[in-house]
Amino acid sequence: MTRAFDVTVAALALLVTAPVLALAAIAIRLESAGSPIYRQRRVGRGGQPFELLKLRTMVAGAEHAGAGMAVNYGDPRITRVGALLRRFSLDELPNLVNVLRGEMSIVGPRPTIQAQVDQYTDRQRRRLEVKPGITGWAQVNGRASLPWHERIELDVWYVDNRSLLLDLRILARTVRMLATGHGLYKGETGGWRPTA
Repeated sequence: MTRAFDVTVAALALLVTAPVLALAAIAIRLESAGSPIYRQRRVGRGGQPFELLKLRTMVAGAEHAGAGMAVNYGDPRITRVGALLRRFSLDELPNLVNVLRGEMSIVGPRPTIQAQVDQYTDRQRRRLEVKPGITGWAQVNGRASLPWHERIELDVWYVDNRSLLLDLRILARTVRMLATGHGLYKGETGGWRPTA
């Protein structure tokens, strides 16, 4: 996707979802103390770090308790509001600000933490050749139900085959998943979804 497309889609999406973001932020604060926005250092294109923005779905300070940075299925640190936000991927709406900043794209591999990048093989590091995205090939082909190494392989395939047509296909499948809920959430697996 072009930068102009990313900015246009992100700006329109933020405008449309502003009421949802406001209600979610209020619900998060009512249920648990702490900022409704969660900030986490992630790795972007070319290995450059940036601060990812998400709606907080866990208790404040969750990364220092329980499984640490990993999130397992049924993790008790996930709040009731957080579980609902994760179910519909609403926790990722603040990623649109990252797109406007130029740190992310609408479509691309999901950004991950440095600890995971440090374990990449040379082939797996190829997923860093493009900007990370809000949605991507791995997200519409199994998402968290896939083992971590399979998700990375799907991301590398995307890097090798990316095109405007493929991006539009990914967006169409993402919209369908959000509208129907089909394939959107299978529960956390593999312990490698970073905390938020």
